[in-house]
Amino acid sequence: MAYAQAQTRALPGKVSITVDDIDTRTALPACGTLEAFLPAGSQLMGKTSIGVRCAQKPGWSIFLQATIKVSVDRLVANRPLAQNTVLSANDFSMQNGELGQPGIVTDPAQAVGKILKFGIGAGQVLRQDMLRAPFVVTQGHTTEIMVRSEGFSIRSSGQALNNGTAGQIVQVRMPSGQVLNGAALADGSVEVRP
Repeated sequence: MAYAQAQTRALPGKVSITVDDIDTRTALPACGTLEAFLPAGSQLMGKTSIGVRCAQKPGWSIFLQATIKVSVDRLVANRPLAQNTVLSANDFSMQNGELGQPGIVTDPAQAVGKILKFGIGAGQVLRQDMLRAPFVVTQGHTTEIMVRSEGFSIRSSGQALNNGTAGQIVQVRMPSGQVLNGAALADGSVEVRP
């Protein structure tokens, strides 16, 4: 139980942990050094297993069944929202519920200004994988290019060949036909480093 409490301490909201008792028919040799661990592929949420092993010779391992519930305020859509909707604070409300999977949005700041990758229904819980940052560079539009190196900076413009959010690599075709790769900046320009 202490292992599960320590591992879930950073989770938002209220955490409730229930660990099932060991089957009374199980007979294990006494052990002075027990180690708890999370089996590969398990997560500390919902119904899960927590391993306990004896670090002394001859050593043994046992798996305990546990239920970990995390109650948290999460964002829920107020109405049906179409794909490519730019989210505002009026599009969702906070609703208390169980954090059933990783990636649930629990802070309005994580959603406001983001764009829905696909449409969602009223009452649907928002997840990080439903959202993307707005494009700062748009395919087909003219964008400013900055080439920077030690001691010099060159500015020009070209046509963006793909969309990009701040920090993403985009391709820009220059008037000469040359294609440059650079990082999209928040102001919509592209920075190329030679």
